[in-house]
Amino acid sequence: MKNKHKTILWILFILVAFGQLFPLIWLFNYSLLSSSDFFSSSILKWPSQPEWQNYVNAWVDGKFPKYLFNSVLVSTVTILLTVFLSLSLAYAFTRMQWKMRSFFFTVILLGIMIPIHATLLPNFAIFKAIGLTNSYLGLIIPYTAVSVPLGTFILSGFLRSIPSAIEESAVMDGCSIYRIVFQIIMPLTMPALVTIAVTTFLTCWNEFIMAATFLSKDSLKTLPFSVMNFAGQYSSDYGSQFAVMVLTSIPAIIIYALFNEQITKGVTAGAVKG
Repeated sequence: MKNKHKTILWILFILVAFGQLFPLIWLFNYSLLSSSDFFSSSILKWPSQPEWQNYVNAWVDGKFPKYLFNSVLVSTVTILLTVFLSLSLAYAFTRMQWKMRSFFFTVILLGIMIPIHATLLPNFAIFKAIGLTNSYLGLIIPYTAVSVPLGTFILSGFLRSIPSAIEESAVMDGCSIYRIVFQIIMPLTMPALVTIAVTTFLTCWNEFIMAATFLSKDSLKTLPFSVMNFAGQYSSDYGSQFAVMVLTSIPAIIIYALFNEQITKGVTAGAVKG
């Protein structure tokens, strides 16, 4: 009976895994089709002659290296700012005693409920007035602002689980507040920091609507714009578009696979200990 239940369980796991992987399989399959092969009733259609040229088009005509650099730059700066601000705010809310601390903590956490695109029009009006459109800061600032509330929430749960005696000993040894936060507390909260870094990366890596609104200079555009380079008024190069999406998804898949264990620890420990 145990073997039967184990077999059923493995079958369920395999079905769930296939359901999770199917979008990637479908994406890769369609990236190898020619434009004439797209108009069919088949969900998957392996071509007799794969169109690897789609990937060459995606790399060259899609300006993939240039847009990749811009995406990496924006994502890296956003992650660094988010980690720094989240750690600083979480420490201030959990360790320091000051008036209206609970009120401001609630205000920060309200940001979790605000979708990034709900701030699109106000941000555009403000950034246009102060000259931040067509700049990296025009993306970095809103991406950071939408990521900090969740990062503060996760880190607050971690910091409450860390004994304050560690910091008291550091103060007795003459450590400044900056050394305590960034040399003592920061290493202890590494699982949470990795979780925040990966979720922030995924938030800004594939974001397109805000980038399309704030950026018009080709030299500043991010990876999602590569797909639009193959979209025409009357026809589109679908194979190259799917190739761009495959190339764009590879960094996200690699990063999530590498830090999957840390992400799980960060989410569960922050939820339980907080």
